Amino acid sequence: MSERKVLNKYFPPDFDPSLIPRRKLPKNSQQVVRLMAPFSMRCNTCGEYIYKGKKFNARKETVEGEDYYGIKIFRFYIKCTLCSAEITFKTDPKNTDYSAEHGASRNFEPWREERAVEEEDRLAKLEEEENNPMKALENRTVDSKREMDILDALQDIRARNARNERMGQSVDLLERITVEELETEEDREQKRLDEEDEKLVREVFSKVTVPVAGPSGETKTVTVKRKAGDIEPDLDKLLPSTSTLTSSKLATAPAVKKQKTDLKKSLGIKIKSKPAAKAAV
Repeated sequence: MSERKVLNKYFPPDFDPSLIPRRKLPKNSQQVVRLMAPFSMRCNTCGEYIYKGKKFNARKETVEGEDYYGIKIFRFYIKCTLCSAEITFKTDPKNTDYSAEHGASRNFEPWREERAVEEEDRLAKLEEEENNPMKALENRTVDSKREMDILDALQDIRARNARNERMGQSVDLLERITVEELETEEDREQKRLDEEDEKLVREVFSKVTVPVAGPSGETKTVTVKRKAGDIEPDLDKLLPSTSTLTSSKLATAPAVKKQKTDLKKSLGIKIKSKPAAKAAV
């Protein structure tokens, strides 16, 4: 199974492609192709509707003696899904479409009728202008008047769009100015509120330096919350209990005198005394 998937096949050195026999096919042979119905149709035999996109196994052949500027026209054979009657249709290069040929009729399509009517009116108008010069002049006058009306309407639309664009720019500018003013007022109000909050915090809370227990004499900073009112409380009442005890002990404790220590004795150094001088004889 794997050898059929390779891209390169082995050809022996003595391979000669000219020795391969070629099949002789008939000139107008039919090919079996898979296609979808190019348009909606109705079977003329049983009245079954075949909608666009229905898939068929069809036979394709080239139409002999018909072409459009050298483009070949192909015919397709399909069978009705209900009665198996043969239906044929062929390509239409002129209109880039397909045309029903035998066994079925194409469903009504209003846009195709409109195009056909417009084409007929155009041909009749050209024929009338060729036979009647005054009619041709009238038609040209009508066409020129219609073109002038279209240009005037287009100019009005352009002027209206330009005016709307200018108005839109001015409105946007006013909106931006208004937004900036509102933002400035909001910033000022927020700044004022922040300043009031900071002032209130400074009034309520304060930092006091408290000595730390111990002979080192160090101090620490403590944040004290003041009570609301006109009476200023004592510092001992505002401080926490531990700080109060520490400060009271330091205040009541007597001053301790440092004892003088003999450096020589502490280091273990012994000094010998010098002998007395002999009396002079």
